[in-house]
Amino acid sequence: MIAPPSAAPLFAALGDEQRLRLVLRLCVNGPMSITRLAVGSNVTRQGITKHLHVMEEAGLVRSRRHGRERLWQVDEHRVQEAQHYLEQISSQWDRALERLRAFVE
Repeated sequence: MIAPPSAAPLFAALGDEQRLRLVLRLCVNGPMSITRLAVGSNVTRQGITKHLHVMEEAGLVRSRRHGRERLWQVDEHRVQEAQHYLEQISSQWDRALERLRAFVE
């Protein structure tokens, strides 16, 4: 099965180490502001904002207003899509390796 075109931006957004860290923090801690995401990070708030916007374009995160802050959270559906694509790839690799093993034997 070929992944739909929407998969490419998703994996491109996940293809950066800092963005992966942000996704992990959001998954573990739930919705967070840019200020909270910047705490303990070596990335500026402006840098984090840029990363969040890349992920937002890919549909990986979304934000909502909470008072004067904007809280960011992971779109669980998009994470599940990524997991589904990876499971398909893994399954294809398993089948290919099994065919190779059968051929070698």
